[in-house]
Amino acid sequence: MTAPLEGLRVLDVSTLFAGPIAATFLGDFGADVIKVEHPTKPDAARGHGPSKDGVNLWWKTLGRNKRTVTVDLGTPEGADLLLRLAAGADVLIENFRPGTLERWGLGPERLHEANPRLVVARVTAFGQTGPYARRPGFGSLAEAMSGFAALTGQPDGPPTLPPFGLADGIAALATAYAVMVALRSADRDGAGQVVDLAIIEPILMLLGGQITAYDQLGVLQPRSGNRSVNNAPRNVYRTADGEWVAVSTSSQSIAERVMRLVGRGDLVDEPWFATGHTRAEHADELDDAVAAWIGARPTAEVVAAFEDAQAAVAPVYDVRGVLADPQYRALGTVQTVEDEELGPVRMQNVLFRLSATPGAIRWPGRRHGQDTDEVLAEVGVTREQLERLREQGIV
Repeated sequence: MTAPLEGLRVLDVSTLFAGPIAATFLGDFGADVIKVEHPTKPDAARGHGPSKDGVNLWWKTLGRNKRTVTVDLGTPEGADLLLRLAAGADVLIENFRPGTLERWGLGPERLHEANPRLVVARVTAFGQTGPYARRPGFGSLAEAMSGFAALTGQPDGPPTLPPFGLADGIAALATAYAVMVALRSADRDGAGQVVDLAIIEPILMLLGGQITAYDQLGVLQPRSGNRSVNNAPRNVYRTADGEWVAVSTSSQSIAERVMRLVGRGDLVDEPWFATGHTRAEHADELDDAVAAWIGARPTAEVVAAFEDAQAAVAPVYDVRGVLADPQYRALGTVQTVEDEELGPVRMQNVLFRLSATPGAIRWPGRRHGQDTDEVLAEVGVTREQLERLREQGIV
């Protein structure tokens, strides 16, 4: 079965984390992703998180479906190698500070001379223009600047950052989408273009209508912990066996079912119960009722009762719960992949299921520079040239 992106070649010359994740998404659906790293300074992601026997574990997911090549792009010889690779590629993803590629003679104009159809995706914290463009930045700064951190946390606590790369992940999804849009344009017009993606922007888009609300009403959304300013009850509640469950009532019908289930159907008839916003103004009363009912019952009973009532509930899992959950198993969300260094490795599957041309994890993240000889041979580098380049520290 042919993968949907088979025949598409992607050069991933990015690091930490949005660019590499975007390239992973493309590789998962068949793109030939070539991960280009410095010979002595590999992608710093290889050092993030836990390792086993010296083998980084997160890299096995982040680097999956990628061939790994080492090239020192800051040398004339290395820049020439990248141009040779770009000549046969469809996409290049980079996240150096603005001006870095240009300093190496690898700016978009030069890349498009080598390949006019190339899509060049430039992923940076602040974008290619503006007063902050050349500042160093990471996803945590985007979570702060976008307003996400200001909304997150308890009302009487500090702004809260997520304990993982949320803004990077959102930016990676946006980058993969932008690349596919640009490729569609290239198919139609025959010309590549530059994608300028600032990590501070996609997460801002997902924060909803706050800009318009402030523009029109002067309203600032406060921190509300696990509650919502748009509906109630919406919170996490502790069960009798010490676990936690999350309840959401984004629709009116679900809110009514929850309150009848917990024995407070009388509240459904209150005038303020008619909208999510006015329910949120009575969150204390609603939370007290739901918390009391849930707190008197074990988790399994709570989930079963909510399911029977067609009300929305979910257990609060750590990774152990994810691995044991029958819904995740039915979806195939976690796959076991054979790795040449670690043996069988479990990791998240591809993002979605296609009925005719599904994606797949063909291999986990590979060793630093493992495919250098093979890939450079494909662009005409001879064995003798490769040995000389390696002696010079260029590959």
